Amino acid sequence: MITAVVVDDHPVVIAGVRSWCATAETPIEVVAAGPTVAAAWLPPGDRAGVVVLDLQLDPSGPAYGDLKRLVDAGRQVVVYSMRADRETALTALDIGAFTYLTKAEGEEHLVAAIVAAARNTPYTPPTLSGAFGTDDRPHRPRLSPREHQILIEWFHSESKEMVARRLDITVHRVNSGLERVRVKYANVGREAPTKAALVARALQDGLITTDEL
Repeated sequence: MITAVVVDDHPVVIAGVRSWCATAETPIEVVAAGPTVAAAWLPPGDRAGVVVLDLQLDPSGPAYGDLKRLVDAGRQVVVYSMRADRETALTALDIGAFTYLTKAEGEEHLVAAIVAAARNTPYTPPTLSGAFGTDDRPHRPRLSPREHQILIEWFHSESKEMVARRLDITVHRVNSGLERVRVKYANVGREAPTKAALVARALQDGLITTDEL
């Protein structure tokens, strides 16, 4: 059973998410919910596999502290927000959110995102896809042609051994290439410790499109 905790200060949103999860094709149990992030830290929410988080706002805009603390603790966070601007979405992804949805995207995409987060498989809803396509921020790492080739091939392969066979190189070279890519992203403040995170970074930087995944 996939488990989730919902952090949102609107009871009607919590009720809707509970209903969608209960009737989903892949059942999802909402084990806890509440208006503050405490719901994700206290039992039983602390054991939920996925955190559905509505970003809190302060006078300067979205407050990302709760998101960062959850990500730093290793939690899978699906940000579910009224904000549809590109900068908020991309900042949440840079901090380490699994994915970002607007509340206008509704049941279909939220349920799919929760399932993907629980299984650690990439998921890009429409609004986030649009944000990736228009991301023109300067802090993109410069990948060599070989690093780019290894990265893209890995997205299409089930294992690093398969990447090595397809590119006619050793598994050691595949591992080294992927490690260099991770280091380059870390050096510009955009860490990507998992395959799903690297997919998100590649989508953000236009190295691959959602249709190619």
